[in-house]
Amino acid sequence: MNAYRAAIVAAFSLLSSLAIAADFPTPKQGEWIARDFKFHTGEVMPELKLHYTTVGEPTGQPVLVLHGSGGSAASQLTPTFAGEMFGPGQPLDASKYYIIIPDSIGHGRSSKPSDGMKTAFPKYNYDDMVVAQYRLISEGLRIPHLRLIIGNSMGGMQTWLWGEKYPGYMDALVPMASQASAMSSRNWMLRRMMLETIRNDPDYNGGNYTSQPRMMKYAVTTFGIATGGGTLAYQAAAPTAAKADALVDDRLAHASKADANDFLYQWGSSHDYDAAPGLEKIEATLLAINSADDERNPPETGVMERDLKRVKSGSLYLIPASTETRGHLTTGMARFYSQQVRELLQTAPQRTM
Repeated sequence: MNAYRAAIVAAFSLLSSLAIAADFPTPKQGEWIARDFKFHTGEVMPELKLHYTTVGEPTGQPVLVLHGSGGSAASQLTPTFAGEMFGPGQPLDASKYYIIIPDSIGHGRSSKPSDGMKTAFPKYNYDDMVVAQYRLISEGLRIPHLRLIIGNSMGGMQTWLWGEKYPGYMDALVPMASQASAMSSRNWMLRRMMLETIRNDPDYNGGNYTSQPRMMKYAVTTFGIATGGGTLAYQAAAPTAAKADALVDDRLAHASKADANDFLYQWGSSHDYDAAPGLEKIEATLLAINSADDERNPPETGVMERDLKRVKSGSLYLIPASTETRGHLTTGMARFYSQQVRELLQTAPQRTM
């Protein structure tokens, strides 16, 4: 067993123990092959592997959970999210719901550049990811209708796209830490600088590196500090230069171990995202959840309020900023909004295709 596979096994063993501790059923792993998958570029992969995780039984009401950039299903199976949502009496009680969490294209154990194709892997975008998720749910799992789609960050943006591309397929949508409007402003500027830093590292060698680019951990750490964590929380945690240095040192010591090509594809796939043109197509009841201190989706722009006016049944829950919130990362902690999700599921009409 190689080191990568050993790490995967260890990670899912840990997730299983967390599931038991959190009092929800042990997650189950699955894999499905999408045949002749056509990307938005026109490229076709004869076999696109899609890995997914489920919690609960297929007899429950189906719920799709979508992870963020660079994550996987494991990113959602945390005590702060799954532990607050999937247990008995919680909003997505796994005895009542069948929870499906795909690894998006290029992520986790789904097909990705590091499987061997490197930079020859098709350049995917969020639209491709959503089409692949739809094929997995409709063809692979043969689920005709979803009670809810809930997604975080990248998964939140994909949730907006789901509502527009397949408007009759779900009852409710919860896009979190996201906006429908185009990828732009500081959010894209900082993403681009992170990606350019990695590409211009001589170690990267056009994607044909023998070891991960040395500048990658600095680029990723800079982006992470600039776009997640919360202003009040950082001030409380690092009120002196010494404490700030300690936080940076810790981040660098635990920097992402991701493959550089995988990473560049994952974050670059957001470049052409724009769900705003199709907002009138959304038929499901939609509850957007953002944090008031979200660095990537600042509420003071008024963009969210403007866009929600075009959604037939759309509303916003804005989590107040505090020393307890973590900016863009806040929605990883379901305690801030679990009641709102519960109320949505109690009131959103049951629809059929």
